[in-house]
Amino acid sequence: MAVSGERLDRWRERRTRRLQERGLMRAQSVRGGPPAYYVADEVLVRDEHRDLAHDVLNRQGHAPRDTVADATLVRGFRRLRARDLDVTTAARTIRERAAGEGDDRPAATPNHIFLSTPFEHGGPFGPPVPAPAAELTNSPKGPRVGVTVIDTGIWRDSPLPARYYRVDDADIESDVDVDDDGVIDGDVGHANFIAGVIAQRTAKADIRVLRVLDTFGICTEAELVTALGRVDDDATLVNLSLGGFTVDDQAPLVLADALDDLLASGDRLVVAAAGNDGQRGRPFWPAAFATGDDRVLAVAAHDSSDLCEWSNAGDWVTLAAPGADLTSTFVRHPEFGTGWAQWSGTSFATPYVVAALAEKLAAVASAAAARAAVLADASDTYAGYPGLP
Repeated sequence: MAVSGERLDRWRERRTRRLQERGLMRAQSVRGGPPAYYVADEVLVRDEHRDLAHDVLNRQGHAPRDTVADATLVRGFRRLRARDLDVTTAARTIRERAAGEGDDRPAATPNHIFLSTPFEHGGPFGPPVPAPAAELTNSPKGPRVGVTVIDTGIWRDSPLPARYYRVDDADIESDVDVDDDGVIDGDVGHANFIAGVIAQRTAKADIRVLRVLDTFGICTEAELVTALGRVDDDATLVNLSLGGFTVDDQAPLVLADALDDLLASGDRLVVAAAGNDGQRGRPFWPAAFATGDDRVLAVAAHDSSDLCEWSNAGDWVTLAAPGADLTSTFVRHPEFGTGWAQWSGTSFATPYVVAALAEKLAAVASAAAARAAVLADASDTYAGYPGLP
């Protein structure tokens, strides 16, 4: 369902302004198409190469007194900042010099930006619109599967009762951001919508919401990595309805390390949205980590007839699920009446798959077995990808 072009233009203008306020840079891929985003004037450097990195920045004209190093490490990487830094050149030079000294591990990278994925990455439908109330499953009870949704904060005043999810105070969204016309702005309610998709389809999920995206659905790679470190040991399924492209289309280095660690600690699956740019083949991260790793599922969106034209796809996609005009819990606000909304995007195809996995996990012995069972149920085909009905 489309919204007015005026409203969508207004939303995009405000989101662009938020990106500018956060000091983000755009990098056009050699393939063309949507840009990659990264933090301006900042590079993530493996800590043992900090001195080398300072030397590289000094040779690029950034005196030591003008280079700021964060005191806090993120997965062994430290942020270095210098005004007007050529981020991509600095990162490449640090990597090359570290490799020349015998360290084949990635030594430096831009701090990439990831966005939530209902429509920001090119989906055609725009912000959510009011919808009639639907039904949730019966109240969760008995043994349940740990599901962590890493997303925006969750807003308490919602049709989704608190008994359906767990949340820490720091992960609660306290205010609804509205524009001058009283229209909800940004991605407030994105986590509510995702949790509601799960709660409509299964009573087997013990949902925990962790906040990493701001109200416009924006986070940095370093922030996402920190959020992954907060995942409970008993979480079997992790929902990531966010992502982005990288400068060189290669895997984001720090995130790759964090995901390896997360998936090494127990019987666990990460389910990630494929994004909504209509790209065919270009890797969208973290979903593209599904290539060669059965512990990651990349979810594209279909509309019951075909793969949505705005859904990303590639050989890294695992399966497709419904993602067009879904109805779920949103926020109670005069604009939305009952608090239910209709929205489209791979963001919402992703929890559809998470719910299916939670149902299977109640009957099988492992996450791997649940994955196999869900794929066996994906008997429909959309643009060559197995799809859940």
